Amino acid sequence: MDPRRLRSESLLLVSAVIWGFAFVAQRAAMRDVGPFLFNGVRFALGAIVLLPLALRASRRAGPGTLGFCRSSLRWGAAAGALIFFGASFQQVGIVYTTAGKAGFITGLYVILVPILGLFVGRKTGAGTWAGAAVAAVGLYLLSFTGSLRIAGGDLLVLCGTLFWAVHVLLIASLSVRIAPLVVAVVQFTACSALSLAAALLTERISAAGLLDAAVPVLYGGLLSVGVAYTLQIVGQRTSPPGHAAIILSLETVFAVLGGWIVLDESIPLRGLAGCALMLAGILVSQWDVIRARAALSRDR
Repeated sequence: MDPRRLRSESLLLVSAVIWGFAFVAQRAAMRDVGPFLFNGVRFALGAIVLLPLALRASRRAGPGTLGFCRSSLRWGAAAGALIFFGASFQQVGIVYTTAGKAGFITGLYVILVPILGLFVGRKTGAGTWAGAAVAAVGLYLLSFTGSLRIAGGDLLVLCGTLFWAVHVLLIASLSVRIAPLVVAVVQFTACSALSLAAALLTERISAAGLLDAAVPVLYGGLLSVGVAYTLQIVGQRTSPPGHAAIILSLETVFAVLGGWIVLDESIPLRGLAGCALMLAGILVSQWDVIRARAALSRDR
């Protein structure tokens, strides 16, 4: 494998690990603070930590790569708005579901990315459609209970997943045109501003609650935001959106593992079968990529 591609995919895998365990931090934080305040503070922390590095990267941006300018601010803000809606739906939804279930439902963006890619001229193979069908059955087993009605928390997380999928596609375009750290800081700042505004309108702001939630807030701000989102942007510079999505979707596995280890969460047998089918759908969706690589290897 190309060393640059291997490095990129390694960075994406680290992001998946951090995000998987972030579901545990997010659920723990909800005992003390509201979802919008939590997101507002953690994304502000991520932006503050990266700002000095982003300013340096902007000054050193090479030909064809934008630093801080009107265009990068506009597109970075658009990416931040997508994160705001994705994180908000996810954060509110996780109050009413488990960290493991939220992680698996969020992982459905690996199916949504290539499907939505059709609208921007990206072809989608038969494997993706087969994977989507298998994952849909898995989602039913995991989230529907006794009737054709999805659990409220799971539905909110699923809505957030749609925004994550669009975000992956947007970052695939921005990461090759704008310095990654610049994109990161602008999108974090935009998301933080929107989240704090929503918190002021809908939640009770409590300094004591923030102090009680200090550990999950710091994890969410420094690692989940400051490190993982930045690694995603850097990693996607040389990794195609569909393939990046399959690696990032491994956060679902770490979400279930973290929920089991830290929060003592359990999923019934029906739910485990749903998780297995969703993971199978994710893998099936990549069949076209695997087959193409095998053909390329034979040609060599």
